[in-house]
Amino acid sequence: MAVDRRTPAARQRAYPSPTVAERLTGGGTAGNGRLTAATGATLIVLLAVIGVTILRIRPLLSVHLFVGMVLIPPVLLKLSSTGYRFARYYMHNPAYMRKGPPAAALRVIAPVVVISTLVVLASGVALLLIGPSSRDTLMPIHKVSFFVWVAFTAMHVLGHLVELPDALRSDFGRSAAWSGDVTGRSGRVLALSGALVAGVVVAIVLVPDFAVWVHSAGLFHHDG
Repeated sequence: MAVDRRTPAARQRAYPSPTVAERLTGGGTAGNGRLTAATGATLIVLLAVIGVTILRIRPLLSVHLFVGMVLIPPVLLKLSSTGYRFARYYMHNPAYMRKGPPAAALRVIAPVVVISTLVVLASGVALLLIGPSSRDTLMPIHKVSFFVWVAFTAMHVLGHLVELPDALRSDFGRSAAWSGDVTGRSGRVLALSGALVAGVVVAIVLVPDFAVWVHSAGLFHHDG
């Protein structure tokens, strides 16, 4: 990436100071892509933790439940940012039309990613709130939807993996402070931080509901 060697005054003229509204909501198509990338990178980390807990579900069940609840707001944020791009493109917004749609393969699998995401989260929350009495009906749905979700989400991630580092560097790399092209970064950071905090709060509130599952021998019998 080329280094911007202009003087601070020249950079100020090229990138005027954004208003408060622009700092929170600006960025256009690039800002939307950067928010999607940062949220996606966060979800990759959280999903990696979920994957570890599945390998050792019995001793790590509490961690699985906690991280599963933390996942919900960031997942909804990711669906919102990608859904916004989808809506703006198909409403023929000029900027999003110039950016173009995602690759055809990614558009084909997108409905499966969205549906499986909603099913796995909804079934997980329902299992937690209803308790082990729901395992015979909801556990198969949760397991199947989870594996479908992982498979198709992995394809989705691979489809965007090449562009992910550049998108993250644009907002959080060392050169971002000099480029001036960070309009809307405050809002993106606030949105992602807020989603994570909301997820932690939800998880903490639901911690008392973990106990019945952790101490349920029946869950371990059906787990496998």
